[in-house]
Formats: sequence, structure tokens, C-alpha cells
Amino acid sequence: MYLPFRRAPPHNGRMQANRYLRVSLVAAIVVIGLKILAWRLTESVGFLSDAMESVVNVAAAAFALIIVRIAESPPDAEHPYGHSKAEYFSSGAEGLLIGLAAALILVEAGRRLTEPQPIASVPLGVAISALATAINLGVALWMLRGARRLRSIVIEADARHLMTDVLTSVGVIVGVLLVPVTGWFWLDPVIGIVVALHILREAFSLVRRSVDGLMDKSMDSADLAAVERVLDRFRSADMRFDHVRTRVAGTRRFASMHMHMPAQWTLQRAARCRYAVEKALIDANPGLSVTIEMLTAEHESLQEEPAYAHGERDLPTEPCP
Repeated sequence: MYLPFRRAPPHNGRMQANRYLRVSLVAAIVVIGLKILAWRLTESVGFLSDAMESVVNVAAAAFALIIVRIAESPPDAEHPYGHSKAEYFSSGAEGLLIGLAAALILVEAGRRLTEPQPIASVPLGVAISALATAINLGVALWMLRGARRLRSIVIEADARHLMTDVLTSVGVIVGVLLVPVTGWFWLDPVIGIVVALHILREAFSLVRRSVDGLMDKSMDSADLAAVERVLDRFRSADMRFDHVRTRVAGTRRFASMHMHMPAQWTLQRAARCRYAVEKALIDANPGLSVTIEMLTAEHESLQEEPAYAHGERDLPTEPCP
């Protein structure tokens, strides 16, 4: 039984997600301008690499805005379950873009490692880069809180992308500050290489999560525990649940199960029980889409029993009216 009145308005959620992503896009444009200025002033390979990643931030934020609109589109005849999984394409693309940025950093750092160069205008370049980093950090933390509240992998991916940019910038700033102090010109590209390897790890994490989502991964352990607590409240000698399955598609979560009850129960009583279970599940997991199949205590679903398909059990012989 579908209970639309228990859900948050999709339009409101879409507006909030778009607001986060628009702020991210504006911040990325400002930050890239600052980082390019820092690079031009210092000619540091670290600052150049940092600016390269910010270019990816702009592309990723713009792409995420488009994907969110697709993901929040209502179900249609060809997509009856909606378009929520489009979010996983966005996070996967961001992971690939982060990986590409890391590869570019490694190439440039390797070149500079073989041809060390001094760095100019260090104090001013560091100050500009620090300002850009502070902007990214503030926006990333704000977006991470919003991603948890809205359960949006797109916003989370964009926020984590910004956090990798923050880590990149911190590493670059440290390296640039140490170069004139130590006279080790090779330190600048080495810091770039270390940070690039960290970015590659983050890219792998984002791509893996996207693949999990496209493969219908189950809800996380906390949400699953909440489902089981609700079902435990209703389990009794007359009622049992099995074949409990969950999956996550972007910001949406789905749960399906069998509810077994005595054959002599009236349809009205069974429907009331199903409604009560469904309402309790949605109260415990706001926004959850629940499908409950009602069966008698003596019967199982043919669809859920692979043994039937292999002839390992006898098919029911009673006539169906």
C-alpha cells in the first residue's frame, strides 16, 4: 500500500538539492580563478595541479545539477520506478574526473621532478591559495550536512570532491612553503605526487559506490536494523515475515517482504494489519517505499522459491478458483 502523505514533497527536496549544487558551482568558479592566479604568480607545479583539479570541480558541479533534475523526474510509462539511479552516474562520473585530475597531477609532477625549478612570490601565492581552500572547506562541510539530511549521493559526491580539493590545497601549500625554506626544489612535485595518490583513492571509492548503487545494493546496516525492529513488534504466533529485501536507488529506498497470516483471517483484517506494518516501517524510515505481499501461513510464494523452478519441490495441486 502506497502512502504518499508520509513522504517529503519531491519538489521541495529537488529545490534543496539544486540549491546546494548551485552554490557548489559558484564556489568552484571563484576558487578556480584564485588558484590560477596563485599559479601564475608562483609558477609552482603544486598550484598548477591544484588549479587543474578545480577545473574538474566546475565540470562535476555542472554535471551534477543536470543529473539531479533527471533523478527527481517523476515515474513515467518507461520508468515506473522513477529515475533515482541517475544519481549514481553523476557520482561515478565525478570519481572518473577526480581520477583524471590525479593522473594529470602525476604527469606534471613527474616532469617537474626531473627538472626542478625555484618558486616565486611564495607569500602572496600561499595567501591566495589559502583563501580558495577556506572557501572550498566551508562549502564542502555545508554540503556534507545537506547530503546526510537529503540522503543524496550526488550532493555527497560533490562535497567529497571538494574535500579532496581541500586536502590537495593543504598539501600544496605546505610543500610550497617548505621549498624556499629548505632549498629542496624537488619537494614541490613530491607533495603533488603524494596528494594525487590520495585523490586516486577517493576516486576509486566514489566509483565503487556508484557500482554498488547500480547493482541494487541493500540499505545500510542502521536502516536495516530499524526495519527489523519494526517487524519484531508485529511478529507473533499468527504473523511472520520472510523474504525481506531492500535496495537503494539514489535518494530513494525500497523494501519488500512477505507477511504470513492464518488462512481463516478475513481480507479486511489482513489488509488492516498490512497497513499498520507499512505505516510503522515508513515512520521508522521516512521516504521508504514498502511492498508487502500477503500470504497464508501454509503457503510460500512461487516467485521467491527457486526450488520450484528446478523441480526440487512439488508444485501446489489445489485448484485456483
